[in-house]
Amino acid sequence: MVKKLLHTRYRVSDLEKTVSFYKDVLGLKELRRHTSPRGSQLVFLQAPGSEEEIELCKFDESGPVNVGSDITHLAFEVDDLEAFAKHAAAKGYPLSDGPTKTGSGGMIAFVDAPEGYEIELIQHGK
Repeated sequence: MVKKLLHTRYRVSDLEKTVSFYKDVLGLKELRRHTSPRGSQLVFLQAPGSEEEIELCKFDESGPVNVGSDITHLAFEVDDLEAFAKHAAAKGYPLSDGPTKTGSGGMIAFVDAPEGYEIELIQHGK
């Protein structure tokens, strides 16, 4: 049986631009990087307060990266959605949707990461 989720992988074309987004815009910590036996360049990141990791993978031999719209996204909790939106916009990543109030008194918004992956930001109600 499965014990726990360890990581989620996203394949990318521009590894350094994507790593920069996750570190500089979202504030994730880079844990490690290496090249796999088949030649994939891998970078593992983690959000504060989380156990699960995000694996970014650059493997040109697999062909172009085609991210389908509305297929998948990552969701992160933020303390202050308005402050995050200003920070992200200053780094060149304005919100792509929202902020939208939720029924529980919180707010959600979205920002587009490099490569076309969508990131959801959730501020819980007080």
